[in-house]
Amino acid sequence: MKIRRAVALAVLALSLACGLALALGYVRFASAIANREPVAVPRTDAIVVVTGGSQRVGDAIGLLGAERGARLLISGVNEKTGREELAKLNPSARDLLSCCVDLDYRARNTIGNAIEARRWVRNHGFRSLLVVTSNYHMPRTIAEFSHAMPGLRLVPHPVVTDQIDTTGWWHRWSAIRVLLPEYAKYLAARLRSAVETDPETSRLSVIIGGRKPVSSKPAELMGPEQERRSQLKNGHHDG
Repeated sequence: MKIRRAVALAVLALSLACGLALALGYVRFASAIANREPVAVPRTDAIVVVTGGSQRVGDAIGLLGAERGARLLISGVNEKTGREELAKLNPSARDLLSCCVDLDYRARNTIGNAIEARRWVRNHGFRSLLVVTSNYHMPRTIAEFSHAMPGLRLVPHPVVTDQIDTTGWWHRWSAIRVLLPEYAKYLAARLRSAVETDPETSRLSVIIGGRKPVSSKPAELMGPEQERRSQLKNGHHDG
């Protein structure tokens, strides 16, 4: 009986310790979320923006126009969205979209964003990146990018919107509803990074993400422009 009681107490103590560690980790995570966008933005070789909100892309294009990077990758673009659609949303940046912006249609989640950004960085030989995404999503994005591209200088540029107010994260349900799941995903990313060598060949990335992080479809066959070309080609052959 004494042994069982000792084991039960040990299990309880361990559970309480783990729970306390998770709670303190969440407090630290939530407290570190930026509430304001940076005023001074350093220049980097290039810029990567992770899709998920129209303001992210608009801010990234603005940073490109301000010469904070020589080139911009918009990662995780919907296959139905092309340069023309982006130009309509950002009419003053039409020339930039034509010359200095690359669209990634293959990434399906944050892990995929990191994988596709790595390919892009290697192709261009960049050594530093300005990473643009929402403030609450930034810790996980930096964790994934750092794991995929160790040694690359990453400069976070958090995008802050009125839709999610993180200033009162301890009592705002709207903030807790976003931050708690994001904290869990952040922990999963850190744990996965500790036990795997490459996210592109990792089975854990598929299990955690629920699907492959990158589409198996070749990049050159994705996007509305490629789809229109395919339709025209098929129509020509049918005729």
